[in-house]
Formats: sequence, C-alpha cells, structure tokens
Amino acid sequence: MTSIFRRAMGSAFDQLHPQLRRRFSVGLDSGEACTGRGVMDRIWHGPSYVKPFLALGASRNILVPRTGTNVPFTIENTPYTDSYGRETVTFVRTFALPGGPRRFDATMVHSPERDCVLDYLGTHQHLATDLHLTAEPDGSLLIRSGEHRFREGPVDVRVPDLMGGDAEVRESYDDAAGRFRIRVRVTNRYFGPLFGYEGSFTARYTDVGARGVRAGLRPVREEARA
Repeated sequence: MTSIFRRAMGSAFDQLHPQLRRRFSVGLDSGEACTGRGVMDRIWHGPSYVKPFLALGASRNILVPRTGTNVPFTIENTPYTDSYGRETVTFVRTFALPGGPRRFDATMVHSPERDCVLDYLGTHQHLATDLHLTAEPDGSLLIRSGEHRFREGPVDVRVPDLMGGDAEVRESYDDAAGRFRIRVRVTNRYFGPLFGYEGSFTARYTDVGARGVRAGLRPVREEARA
C-alpha cells in the first residue's frame, strides 16, 4: 500500500521535492503522522459581502471568517482507517487568531472511482471536493479543486458554480530556510476572491501506532460515498 497522494499522482509523485515526498507519504503504510507548526504571514478574505458565506462555513470548521497577519498556526496530518474501511488522512488547521482559535477541518481519501483525492470538508463531511495534484517543475506541489458535491442522507448534488469556490494550493520546500511554504487561494467564478492564507512551517513526524489519533481530529459524521 502507498499513500493516498502517491496513488493519486502515480509516477509524478517522484518529481516532488524530497521533503514534500516524505510529508505526503504520511499514511498507514508509512506509519507516520505529520504535525506542522509555523506562522501565517497573512490570512485574508474578500469583500464584506462574502462574510456571511464564510461565517456559515465556519460553523462547521470550513474556511475562516477572520483576517490577520503573523498568525501562529498548526496543521495536523494523521492517517487512520475510517468507519468504511478507507485509509483517511486528516488536514486539520488551527489558526491562533485574536479572540480565539479558528479551525479549518478536512479529511482526505483516495477515490479510484473519481481518479483523484477526495477532500471531505468540515466536521460533518457534508461537502466533498475533488482534488487534482500536480508536481511543478521546481518540485513544488500544486493542488486544484474540481467538482464540489453536497451530501446528506439521500441527497447527493453538485454545488453550483454560483455558490462554490475554486481552491488553489501551492506547497513547496525552502531549502535555505528549512521550512515548508504554503499559499492557499479560494475564489468564486462570479464573486471573485473569497479567502486565502500564506505562510511557512516546520514539520515533525510521529509514530501513529504509538500515538494514535488525537481526540477531536476525526469528523463528527463520516460520509460513505466516494
């Protein structure tokens, strides 16, 4: 078994910077979890009319309806087997913003049916997004979102472009600084920029078998459909 990210990228995975290859090899096969700690140089959101959209998402730990500079943050990538027997990796980001921390939760699985990594957003996995991963010529990783779906009970519908956001994530490794660098930008095709952040962090790897999954990392509800 290989990591869900290597399965999605195939041979292109080997074109990533060695530090990125290790970080995105986190999984049940490697037996490692990765915790990143660093600083977001900037967290931003779009015009005032996007605030209700961000606030609604924040109620389920999706997006962050606050702005800030030099914000300490943590990202926890921990693999586990979900209730449906799938290898899953957490992407739980916690931003230490003034007034209290904010979380942006996601859990990821590999979807052979959709030929991509499937990103379940929030505490209840109501939103599912296709992620397409590409190795850039400089060894960095580019992640672009594809189709978004809303899933609850018998409901399984595509989120219309008017309501959805197109995400672009760029992650690289700075050899001189010894740090990972990340830039995230979410835009709507009609309303423009919605939300984003950029910063850097260092990573620490731990044994999942010995440490397990920290309480509170797994979602409240798990979605069976991939």
